[in-house]
Amino acid sequence: MGRWSRDELEAAFDNFQKTALAAGTSGDWREWANLFTEDATYIEHAYGTLGGREAIYQWIQPLMSKPENRVMQFFPVEWYIIDEERGWIVCQVWNRMVDPGDGSLHQAYNFTLLKYAGDMKFSFEEDIYNPARFQSMRAEWTERQASLQET
Repeated sequence: MGRWSRDELEAAFDNFQKTALAAGTSGDWREWANLFTEDATYIEHAYGTLGGREAIYQWIQPLMSKPENRVMQFFPVEWYIIDEERGWIVCQVWNRMVDPGDGSLHQAYNFTLLKYAGDMKFSFEEDIYNPARFQSMRAEWTERQASLQET
């Protein structure tokens, strides 16, 4: 048996998802960053390895405030696996753009590994994805939105 119950791991992951949605829609990423321990490690393959909650916040807030990222507000999880022994959660997360105005769906996914640390906090996150897929998704969204504004 692991250090934490499945119920606690499920609750922490549910809170993580709700907090990401709130951050995405409000543009304020402080509460999301606060889900990490003070000494957390965050590995983001395009941006490097971040050490500590404050470094995570100092990276995510300006990044997600950029106009091209501000319209990426939703992060639905398609599937997840909980490893109760380790306290790990592995999931596929869709990074979804707002509707450009015609109801079309623009999204790209990443795989995320979260390591739970107790007290509703995580000590580790690693995101694995194809940056080219994200670039093409953003370009398609931008093109679609521009075409809708022309009409």
